[in-house]
Amino acid sequence: MTDRGISLNLATTRQVWGFAEAVDGCLRAGITAISPWRDQIAAIGLDEAARIVRENKLQVTGVCRGGMFPAASAEGRQANIDDNLRAIDEAAALNADCLVLVVGGLPEGSRDIGGARRMVADGIAAMLPHAKASGVKIAIEPLHPMYAADRACVNTIDQALDICEDLGETVGVAIDVYHVWWDPNLANAIARAGRMKRIFAHHICDWLVPTKDMLLDRGMMGDGVIDLPGIRKMIEDAGFFGPQEVEIFSQDNWWKRPGDEVLAIIKDRVATKC
Repeated sequence: MTDRGISLNLATTRQVWGFAEAVDGCLRAGITAISPWRDQIAAIGLDEAARIVRENKLQVTGVCRGGMFPAASAEGRQANIDDNLRAIDEAAALNADCLVLVVGGLPEGSRDIGGARRMVADGIAAMLPHAKASGVKIAIEPLHPMYAADRACVNTIDQALDICEDLGETVGVAIDVYHVWWDPNLANAIARAGRMKRIFAHHICDWLVPTKDMLLDRGMMGDGVIDLPGIRKMIEDAGFFGPQEVEIFSQDNWWKRPGDEVLAIIKDRVATKC
């Protein structure tokens, strides 16, 4: 039985499976959508990854990740843009629904978060002609404010949509519940994204209490405090019905379990908790 409502972000099984093994596991579980990371693509080779996707008729809901635009020098900013151009080529080769951007934080030595956000907008604008020519949509992923300094200076859906408004319809958002569930304006922001037709991806996991590591202690759906069904309804009311992409970084729990076990639990939780 195929489950077209789930996409596996390959970070979820990265400690036990490479790209090919993860695809085999997904197919055993009836999951036909994936979202790989660029290091996983590189490890197997882009041509081989594209062959696996094509021959198994997989949907690639996203490629993770582009972004990381801010830098202290013009040369550094250009190097980051060049890397994003390569990421576009990889997303195009896999016929991905979008290239997900984790946009980057403050340049070394900087306290100017506004300036960092301008670098992000400028960086996306610089990569956009190549993205359009390649048929690749760009999805800005707002990250929780705890990452504002080092990973992402764009922290709410509204901030991301402000950038989208300036850059056009091929730039949208990836809504990851882990990063946005806390936002008091979440319902309005998702509705705004729907009106703009800019929801390109929907990532799910859960927020554990307590969270022992702010990067590597995400929870399985249903084990934390996020209102997953409520957010899913907001996103569907906004017009997005794509697969829910399960993305769990969990160094002390889920990364230690057999991949087939993890996928079985994912399927159960998506059916009962999301």
